[in-house]
Amino acid sequence: MIIPSEDISPNLISKLKKEIFIYPTDTIYGIGCDAENKILVQKIREIKNRDDGPFSVIAPSINWILKNCETDKNQIKKYLPGPYTLILKKKKKDFLSHVSETEFLGVRIPDHGFTKILQKMKKPIITTSVNLKSEKPANKIIEINPKIIEQVKIIIDAGELSGKPSILVKGEEIIRR
Repeated sequence: MIIPSEDISPNLISKLKKEIFIYPTDTIYGIGCDAENKILVQKIREIKNRDDGPFSVIAPSINWILKNCETDKNQIKKYLPGPYTLILKKKKKDFLSHVSETEFLGVRIPDHGFTKILQKMKKPIITTSVNLKSEKPANKIIEINPKIIEQVKIIIDAGELSGKPSILVKGEEIIRR
């Protein structure tokens, strides 16, 4: 089911809590789910043919980041919302260990209207590019591999996206290509 981003209803928000979905960010299209749902997180790994490696999350709020990661409000506000993933040390190593087995967690708050809808769920959301390992990220729904599309029930279409995601590790920017 492809839904234009302007047609989001409260009913859809409750469905997003239980499904894997494709959605727009301020840079590229992502595939995600409730990051607390271990079964759905594992299913995303299977969809992407990605057995290992950490995922990042879209944080439900800045306060959520401060509660769960070692950082300060000024660092967060400098980069978020925006096209950055901040790699932060978790306060508890086992926090979301099925998302990231390391002591670090990638955290984002995209600067896109759909992010505000995701934040209404009040949960962290898995955020990873909606492509298979050897493919480039998708800027349009039509660029998404059909093998992925057929495994997802909800697709939020916001037209063509044109950003470039970046990662910040200890304040150093790493631009993804």
